[in-house]
Amino acid sequence: MVSDRNNSDVVVIGGGPAGLAAALAARRRGFSVTVADSFVPPIDKPCGEGLMPDGIAALERLGVTLPTAETQRFRGIRFVSSGMSAEAVFPRGFALGVRRTHLHRAMVEHAESAGVRFLWHTVVTGLHPEGALMRRELGGIELVRARWIVGADGSSSLVRRWAGLDTHRRCDERYAFRRHYRISPWNDFMELHWGPRCQLYVTPVAPDLICVALIARDPALRLDEALLAFPDVVERLRGAEPGSVERGAMSVTRKLARVCTGRVALLGDASGGVDAITGEGLCLAFHQADLLADCMLRENLEPYQAGHRALARRPILMADLMLLLEQHPALRRRVMLAFHSRPQLFAGMLATHVGDASPLDFAANGLALGWGLLTA
Repeated sequence: MVSDRNNSDVVVIGGGPAGLAAALAARRRGFSVTVADSFVPPIDKPCGEGLMPDGIAALERLGVTLPTAETQRFRGIRFVSSGMSAEAVFPRGFALGVRRTHLHRAMVEHAESAGVRFLWHTVVTGLHPEGALMRRELGGIELVRARWIVGADGSSSLVRRWAGLDTHRRCDERYAFRRHYRISPWNDFMELHWGPRCQLYVTPVAPDLICVALIARDPALRLDEALLAFPDVVERLRGAEPGSVERGAMSVTRKLARVCTGRVALLGDASGGVDAITGEGLCLAFHQADLLADCMLRENLEPYQAGHRALARRPILMADLMLLLEQHPALRRRVMLAFHSRPQLFAGMLATHVGDASPLDFAANGLALGWGLLTA
């Protein structure tokens, strides 16, 4: 038997950071919002746990400020490869290392105070012409009526399939694994270490805790084995106790033909993804949430399609560049030589990466890097 006693302007399927961002953006525009998820908070997911300056700004526009006691500031990015390093500070502001569970808890608490209705331990069983069908714990099927449906249910999105939006123009997969270590950060940078088969992120997330995340194409490669290729990191971690168990997830670069249809829109990893090597996933989802809420307010989702593509353009370009360096060690060595000998080149790349470079600056940075490669 189907009950239909629940109504909402917007139903968000998926209660991770992307879904919470969609809920917050919709509430800020006056919509009533229901979020449904089969899990309960705080929801964890393996990631590098770094929030770039533009991501922090996007989160604050949603009304969320992270508690200082649950974050760790860092001021730039450092690349390490083949005995060389290059580093640059952010052109403006700072980044934050934050445990995924702390981020999720802060967003849930703010959403609750903003009036978002949550249905945890709830399985969404399908879409309905008037809303979404859900099964509560120990309950029957309920119809939650809604004007808009937002699919924020991750890279394996069921909403994407139900809405007929699962047509891929591109889909590349890699694998990520993460573990924390109880040790004081050895600098105030996020480090990206390049190895022969993988990349390793080291992010400070607390005064006495770091996050080490592995990204590789080999699904069988795990952190303990991968660390053998990074003796400098191993030496730094000597004697440090694990602060969490190793957790894994898939990193997907996906481009969909469409991200909305009728009254259904996809957001976050459900709407396509950018390889985790960029660290842009959360920031991208926060921007998408604002754009989508504006489109719902105007009763027209079509602008979301073009706007979604525009938002992803820079992160995808940066991801493609980083993956090119992964696949071609000789090119990576020349790039590292250029970055090492001309620090302004790396600073320009970082400004582009965090969205702080104009199109003219981006072109100039590209020409400068090209010249740097020729003369490296």
